[in-house]
Amino acid sequence: MTDENAPTYAPDDAPEPMIRLEGVGKTYPGSSVPAVERLDLDIPKGEILVLVGPSGCGKSTTLRLINRMIEPSEGRILFDGEDVTTVNADQLRRRIGYVIQQVGLFPHQTIAENVATVPRLLGWDKARIRDRVDELLELTGLDPGIYRDRYPKELSGGQAQRVGVARALGADPEVLLMDEPFGAIDPITRDRLQNEFLRLQSEIRKTIVFVTHDIDEAIKMGDRIAILGERSVIRQFDTPERILAYPVDEFVSDFIGSGSTLKGLNFERVRDIEWNTTFPVATEGDDVAEARRRLAASPEVWMLVLDREGRPSRWVNETMLDAPGATLGSVGPQVRAKVLPNATLHDALEELLLSNAGQAVVIDEKGRYQGIVDVDRLADVLKRMRADAKRHYDQLATAAADEAVAST
Repeated sequence: MTDENAPTYAPDDAPEPMIRLEGVGKTYPGSSVPAVERLDLDIPKGEILVLVGPSGCGKSTTLRLINRMIEPSEGRILFDGEDVTTVNADQLRRRIGYVIQQVGLFPHQTIAENVATVPRLLGWDKARIRDRVDELLELTGLDPGIYRDRYPKELSGGQAQRVGVARALGADPEVLLMDEPFGAIDPITRDRLQNEFLRLQSEIRKTIVFVTHDIDEAIKMGDRIAILGERSVIRQFDTPERILAYPVDEFVSDFIGSGSTLKGLNFERVRDIEWNTTFPVATEGDDVAEARRRLAASPEVWMLVLDREGRPSRWVNETMLDAPGATLGSVGPQVRAKVLPNATLHDALEELLLSNAGQAVVIDEKGRYQGIVDVDRLADVLKRMRADAKRHYDQLATAAADEAVAST
């Protein structure tokens, strides 16, 4: 349930902004309705900020306002504290990398020449350019010896997109703007590129503004998400976890869609929750009668049987243990739902839903039993995430109300 009257707040725990938009708006000639309406936005340094919203809400326009491919009608743009609203736009753009969905590689130039575009404009010498091109191709997973002298028509869509990222990083810009960069790629390649880019970002730590219309991509890619309504009005701006746990109004809730609560399980890992370590357990070769007594004394319906190395082997219940000639290790379905401590809780949920016993078994790197994760523990996590997010917004609302009273 969401609160239609809940105010929208920017995160109060974000790093210092690399870019700040103050009252930035854009109204095109001949129109009385702004495409972007007095937007205030802080873009945290070293993070990925995702702008997401329905088609036509002004996401891409906002992105182009940041590097002044489109000139704002009003407002100021601060770049690392400097007002760049009136400086030379070409000089500003050379400090900002730009990646688009269509890639836009120059077809008559080699891959090396494409990647070298901005360093060449900045007057770098040939040796420095060559070293930088090779470094970036390696960084984006393309062997320079193979790809340096190829042409764009010789690349797959995924390879071309990697070259687009390498070109955007050519002069080592502080900021990277990405306009639906993976939108035209098949789902499998898209997932791989997303993963590869997140790995790359963990190394380079650029300030990135990423535009998408796909909320799942926003959740996966963003350190922070700004959900935009018409005219780029911010409806909610926060971490993916808080947005999923507590959408502040019906617009945000509808945009996130069904299953938003379960998506929050992607942000917590098995190692971060308390496992059930009192679950009834026996070892192959144990006395069946004793195992039956232990299971009967437990509130659980199932008992976990381990092999002699301490690895989960089978599930048994009282009926199975009562069968004539039953031995531990010879009856019961095999354990298939296993998770490592670094698995997400969403992974654990998928595993336990496939489990005969409705439990996911936590194992260590050697496959040895560590504990049990069940639906009740996952439900507790979801309740706690929502309560934490609601408490956060209640505190911000109280602070905003106190500030309003103090200013009157």
